[in-house]
Amino acid sequence: MCRPDHFAVTYAINPWMDPAAGADAALAVRQWESLRAAYLALGHRVSLIDPVEGLPDMVFAANGALVVGGRVYGARFAHPERAAEGPAYADWLRRNGFPDVLEAAHTNEGEGDFLALDHVILAGTGFRTDLAAHQEAQEFLGRPVVTLRLVDPRFYHLDTALFPLGGDNVAYYPGAFSSGSRAVLERLFPDAVLASAEDAAVLGLNAVCDGRNVVVNAEAAGLIETLRRHGYHPVPVDLSELRKAGGGPKCCTLELREAPALA
Repeated sequence: MCRPDHFAVTYAINPWMDPAAGADAALAVRQWESLRAAYLALGHRVSLIDPVEGLPDMVFAANGALVVGGRVYGARFAHPERAAEGPAYADWLRRNGFPDVLEAAHTNEGEGDFLALDHVILAGTGFRTDLAAHQEAQEFLGRPVVTLRLVDPRFYHLDTALFPLGGDNVAYYPGAFSSGSRAVLERLFPDAVLASAEDAAVLGLNAVCDGRNVVVNAEAAGLIETLRRHGYHPVPVDLSELRKAGGGPKCCTLELREAPALA
């Protein structure tokens, strides 16, 4: 995670961002601290990367890389405003026990558009991540990658429209995907949890599940109740200030899979 010490909304690279409205940086920090506290209370370990002045979106750590099996597929951002975040995350990972880092040749935004399950990686395209990056990631990581096309600009990253529920199921909002990608999801995940348009509109799908607990935006009331009915334990958090830049719990969280011990 990256503390949002420099968080601001000073440019617009997705439909959520309004520089004229800005954002309350102090409130964003308090909300982020609550998210970190929720992870710690659930027994998870949280490692921190130092924020870099001039990179207001660096708080969205998920975009910084994809880490699977201890290997790092580095991010290559679509917009110049965020370009320096990729090297910053790659450098941190190298210094903290992840030497096997691939500097991507193709545009991709890390776990924003790559979501790993036990045996497959779901990969988004349509707005930020090039289709060629899906093949590049598959070759480097040795995991099958399934392409899903996003069609609604509000859901510009895959992690705004879908999240894994443990290792073999997902929750998603069908309206974010092309018809062909919806058919793929229906075939792969016949028991998926489906979110409503209302819950998707508050980034309810930008959630993190550890197999039982789901850290989720508190405003997604319908999704929270649905998750309870399916046997999950929702952990609601308020990240409304960070949502002004298009982020939620997952955006703030880069998962270090099969990581070595960290200092």
